[in-house]
Amino acid sequence: MEDVLETYKLPYDPLRPVVCLDETSRQLIEERHIPVTEPGQIELVDYEYRRCGVVNLFMMFEPLAAKRFVEVTDTRTRVDFAHCVKELADVHYPNAEKILLVMDHLNTHSIASLYQAFPAAEARRLAEKLEIHHTPKHASWLNMAEIEIGVLSRQCLSGYSVSADDMRRKVRAWQLRRNSACLSVDWHFTTADARIKLKKLYPTIS
Repeated sequence: MEDVLETYKLPYDPLRPVVCLDETSRQLIEERHIPVTEPGQIELVDYEYRRCGVVNLFMMFEPLAAKRFVEVTDTRTRVDFAHCVKELADVHYPNAEKILLVMDHLNTHSIASLYQAFPAAEARRLAEKLEIHHTPKHASWLNMAEIEIGVLSRQCLSGYSVSADDMRRKVRAWQLRRNSACLSVDWHFTTADARIKLKKLYPTIS
């Protein structure tokens, strides 16, 4: 926990960006009947719908630069995670010496996933660009990407999306608006706070 909190205290450095990564899944749904809307009246939506599969959303969020990049994938495998990391390193941060990556302990979130997706030399190249900081188990709330996913869910994902392309269109528009407005997370929780408020989680020295 303290490792993540100390990482959040680092000053902004474009050569060593702190990036929080998390993911979530969403059901794709097709409405069977067009909602009825009339001026001044509540929208009437029929309860009948058709399930159209599930998509996964990778949230890559750099709080100090107020930038986020969301990747929508059909699945959430190790290979999907590896390609997300490659995009992070080669597209979004090609000039970074190290990407300080904060993420949870999901089994796909590991260097091993890179070796499953790419030849050994390429996997090693990507691994060397990462400095991984895992949040503790049962403490994913320390990952600021989780907060950003909450904002995405409220502002963009509350309605129905019928296809992955429809989801990508909505997410891309939301990402552009939020990045253009330079919106970020106002994080205040520090190591000092943790030692007081979460004192019971620390070992007792007798």
